[in-house]
Amino acid sequence: MKTSLMAGAIALAFSAAAFADESLVRFDSGFGVHPVANTGVVNTVRGVPPGGRPWHIDKLKVRIRQDGSITAHGEGLVLAGGDSAGTRGPIRQVVATLFCDAAGFDSPAADISLGGDFDIRGMLTPTPPATCNNPALLIRNFAVPAGGTAPAPGAWFAGGTIADEGND
Repeated sequence: MKTSLMAGAIALAFSAAAFADESLVRFDSGFGVHPVANTGVVNTVRGVPPGGRPWHIDKLKVRIRQDGSITAHGEGLVLAGGDSAGTRGPIRQVVATLFCDAAGFDSPAADISLGGDFDIRGMLTPTPPATCNNPALLIRNFAVPAGGTAPAPGAWFAGGTIADEGND
């Protein structure tokens, strides 16, 4: 009996370690954008301009696995100023962009509710590297840009706060 319990405990420990190891990066919360910093400089991150007004997000949980798959759940991504404050305004879809150093990797687009809730599932394109140095995550508008013909990731509205290691 002791041998089978010990073998089971060891197998469970190895499977838990394997599960933990498949995460490339996780973000456990988020923050909204303030388009202009206190210095008067536009709040551009990794070359991506901010949305034109302040934004707020209540909750954000993102897990990106080593195979490039992403699961993201956001709640309450809403404008924090202007006539549409408290809603998503005219935004209909969002994408998540993971940056590893300067390289960006985009998720599929997801619909966003009027109250700012969204779920993103799928694969990042292109596939991110096995190690993500200096990670950053932005939640961005997905729409046809001015003068464009196809939807593309645009301005950012929220960013992810990287998870501390060891917190699953």
